[in-house]
Amino acid sequence: MKEFILENVEQMRGWAREFAKGLSAPCVVALHGDLGMGKSEIARAVIQTLRGADTVVPSPTFTIVQSYDGISHFDLYRVEDASELTEIGLWYAIENDITLIEWPEIAADMLPENTINIFITQHGDGRRIVIK
Repeated sequence: MKEFILENVEQMRGWAREFAKGLSAPCVVALHGDLGMGKSEIARAVIQTLRGADTVVPSPTFTIVQSYDGISHFDLYRVEDASELTEIGLWYAIENDITLIEWPEIAADMLPENTINIFITQHGDGRRIVIK
């Protein structure tokens, strides 16, 4: 377990950029946290670090998945049944891509043992990040 205390969004982005440099496919990063904790900010910083700072990274809240040449970014908040996960390409992404998953709880049974779990919680005006 590793823990990081980040005082603001800019520190969180910087942390995510450094974290991204250690990722290679295939790997799964599960982002846990309440609404507004910064899951999308971390995913955006990872994607822009690996695919270019000018990469447009919209939240996949409504599309459920966005792909970036070997990186898949899932937001499973609106998925109601785990059977939908195969239809949206989660298995393929897990086996082939750097896979970033917001709201990963519904997919818990299909995530590999070596999934990097990042837990984001409020810490004063900043965030506490715990990696397990």
